[in-house]
Amino acid sequence: MAARFLWRSTRKLALAATAVGGGVAAAAIATSDDPATALKLSFTVPLRLARLSTTAAVIAFDYEYSLWGLQEDSIERSKVKHAVHVRSAHKLEELCFKNGGIYIKLGQHIGQLEYLVPQEYVQRMRESLLDRCPVSSYDEVCEVVKKELGGTPDEMFSEFDSVPIASASLAQVHVARTHDGQKVAVKVQHPHMTDTAAADYATVELIVNTLHRFFPTFDYRWLIDEVRDSLPKASCLTLNYCSTTPTPPPPPPPPSPYCAYQELDFLVEAKNSVKCMDNFRKLSPHVADCVYTPTVYWNLSTSKLLTMEFIDGAQVTDVKKIQGLGIQPNDVAKLLSQAFAEMMFRHGFVHCDPHAANLLIRPLPSGKRSILGKRKPQLVLLDHGLYKELDLPTRTNYAALWKALIFSDARGIKENSVKLGAGEDLYVLFAGVLTMRPWNRVIDQSVDHLALQGNDTDRSELQMYASQYFLQISELLRRLPRVILLMLKTNDCLRAVNNSLLKGSSLETFLIIGRVSSEALIEAQLSQTKSSLYRINLWLEELLLEVRLLGMQIALWLLQLRKALSL
Repeated sequence: MAARFLWRSTRKLALAATAVGGGVAAAAIATSDDPATALKLSFTVPLRLARLSTTAAVIAFDYEYSLWGLQEDSIERSKVKHAVHVRSAHKLEELCFKNGGIYIKLGQHIGQLEYLVPQEYVQRMRESLLDRCPVSSYDEVCEVVKKELGGTPDEMFSEFDSVPIASASLAQVHVARTHDGQKVAVKVQHPHMTDTAAADYATVELIVNTLHRFFPTFDYRWLIDEVRDSLPKASCLTLNYCSTTPTPPPPPPPPSPYCAYQELDFLVEAKNSVKCMDNFRKLSPHVADCVYTPTVYWNLSTSKLLTMEFIDGAQVTDVKKIQGLGIQPNDVAKLLSQAFAEMMFRHGFVHCDPHAANLLIRPLPSGKRSILGKRKPQLVLLDHGLYKELDLPTRTNYAALWKALIFSDARGIKENSVKLGAGEDLYVLFAGVLTMRPWNRVIDQSVDHLALQGNDTDRSELQMYASQYFLQISELLRRLPRVILLMLKTNDCLRAVNNSLLKGSSLETFLIIGRVSSEALIEAQLSQTKSSLYRINLWLEELLLEVRLLGMQIALWLLQLRKALSL
């Protein structure tokens, strides 16, 4: 009886979702200036939405039917649940590939949620959705280039490789050469992304909300809010120029009610990359040479096509290639932590999609080497479509929280977690989600209290906590501000990259985070006071910070020496 009721409910859900898609498609035909495209979408959109609703229905039915009557915590239930997780992850992967676009983005994000999503989903999404995204045909690429730049690829470029070197959820990249001989990377948006995004979002929201209504423990509404926050915002203005040399960015276009989505407007991405480098030069000059963003060719860029300087480097997780360049993976991990700590705590303007495909490593162009003769790395940031600005109070509280986490300050952790929205009842859980460590390890005074080994024991422990505290974690993610959700996503991506580089986490990266967050707090306090006495007090606080960090660094060296001697 229950199974029959569930099937009827999910079938109604499928019909409702398809109706939403049909309504959006009908509206598109009625208002479109391009009837042929709108007619094509009127068939495509309902099909995509029917796939989504059917997949959701099948997965929900599979869980309820397969686990029906099995005793909680029994071995049989664990085996059956594992099998259902595997089947469902495979179905979700198929849906993401068939529908593409924001479905790929959702799948990629699910692959980072080790603290909430079953390992079967995490592993499946990570293995498939970072490097195997759908590819648009060359005819479709030519159509986009002609529409955006006014000519075919052969007319606009002296060379244009028809085979993309990379394909992501929203676009793909082709190598080309400008008429003045410059090698460039041309990022071309997949066709009809902006046309289907609104319908995709509306239907995913309907599915998640309805499933939560039928199954209260299934609460991923916070994920929908996060996706919404990364979608609309920028302009739809398209720029066309005739020259073929890089020019300064044009002034920001006025807001439009017919906005493209934030990650779908490449002019916004281009401006983000310029602002990112400006921040490093002005606010973090000590590390600016070690971070780079490709030069934008504004004359060959529009909202749906972006032409950038071509950069040759190693993907950040390609350890063999990095070592082949004469660079130490540990130096890469430290630079990565330094760069993103600067963005979070000093700049307040953060690249929120730092997965491996968006980070390249190359030797520092100046040729500088470390004391041991190893080449120093330069971090090249790609894909600047998703950034988040942190206002001063949020940035200060987030820096203070990380300072407290690094220095095992339980009172500071609670105080700043509450300020950021976790509440007095969930601040312990918030600290655990940020660090992937249980509370007793978070407040442990040992220098390596936050270190992850990246082994099966760590992963099993994380999955156990995720299962045990699923409802509380869902509630935490629901109540946190969306800007903090994006910081969590960024944190998850960086942790995954560090784990690939070092098979765990580097203790030195935590010292870097502790230093940058503490210094940013002192700088913020200095900027808000004119009192000489208070400034002296802050100077003494900075001196004590240096002594404390030096003590932690010495303890770390001794710990590393002891481990080396025990091998």
